[in-house]
Amino acid sequence: MGGAQRPLTEPVTGFVAPGTLGSAAVGYHQTVKEGQPFRPANPTETPGPGPTGPNPTSWKSSILNWSGALAAAALIVVPLWMLLSNPAVLGGHPALPTLLAAAVALGILWTLILVRRWFFVDKQQRSGDISTWQLVRGIAGRLTVLGLVAALMWLSPFPHQPDREKTVPANGPTATAPAGSRAAEDATSITLAPAGKATTGLVFYPGARVDAHAYQDLLQPLAAAGHLVVILKVPLGVSLLDTNQARAAMDRHPEVASWAVGGHSLGGVSASSFAASNHDVAGLLLFASYPAENMADAQGLSVLSISGSNDGLSTPDKIAASKSLLPPTTTYATVVGGVHAFFGDYGEQPGDGEPGISRNEAQQQIVAESLRFMDRLKASG
Repeated sequence: MGGAQRPLTEPVTGFVAPGTLGSAAVGYHQTVKEGQPFRPANPTETPGPGPTGPNPTSWKSSILNWSGALAAAALIVVPLWMLLSNPAVLGGHPALPTLLAAAVALGILWTLILVRRWFFVDKQQRSGDISTWQLVRGIAGRLTVLGLVAALMWLSPFPHQPDREKTVPANGPTATAPAGSRAAEDATSITLAPAGKATTGLVFYPGARVDAHAYQDLLQPLAAAGHLVVILKVPLGVSLLDTNQARAAMDRHPEVASWAVGGHSLGGVSASSFAASNHDVAGLLLFASYPAENMADAQGLSVLSISGSNDGLSTPDKIAASKSLLPPTTTYATVVGGVHAFFGDYGEQPGDGEPGISRNEAQQQIVAESLRFMDRLKASG
């Protein structure tokens, strides 16, 4: 204990097996530098963090984010385009613009959520674990939204397109109609009132997705002849959503003693349904249409069916096949060369036939037949 210590630099003497200490010493001097303590390896020590690779779920997060941005943009752009570009949207029943406004609001809310997620949420949290089921569910939800946007586009109505080339009054050269009728419009209807008191009236259902204003010029001569005409603005342009809508229009005019209902295409289906279930209806006027139910036994109901020989939608064969559904006293009139879109002023319609007559000439025949029908109804009432 009291002896002098041997310095560490003093060489070690004694027997050394060849090829053992020499190699160990070399390794020792390579691992331990001068002035640094020796640290033996700790088998329990946890290695430090290595380089991190790409998050295996980041591509799933990217798919959901970008598809969400696409769906949100569609919810905003398509409804706004419909509201601003088609005057028939704001001029029609309030159900469609309300639905479009709700879609825009939903798209804006979704966009704000995405912006917050992209710019104000930690990147690691934003690209957290996303299961395959979450990915599939998210894509399905976004495809559903895009499907709803496509449905909104389909609901875009055919706008009123006045015929600028009309040179002959729509009521024809032989019609005698007093002037002075007036038009009034509200959120759900257009009313064409005669100058004097009307005792007969017509409530008219437009065709599917057709602007109610497209029938105003065609039915104006009936009002000028002394008949009250109410053209309905149907919800979403589909009259089947409220087939009983004519009742409110009739109740607003208790002065009218004899009512007829009518409609074009799908609107005629709704008018037929209303006439079949409301026995205070005296007449049914069908423009290129036929009923969906059997009303052959309807008592006291006068029916006029006007169709076009070149109609590509309500074809002559369909009109002929539907005759068994109408009362045997039904009157039929055919506009030779007429097509489906001639029963209103809204331009051409996909799937329609080729006309063999001008729109003006066809509508003169339609108005003349409609006037005779309403005049007979007035005379019998």
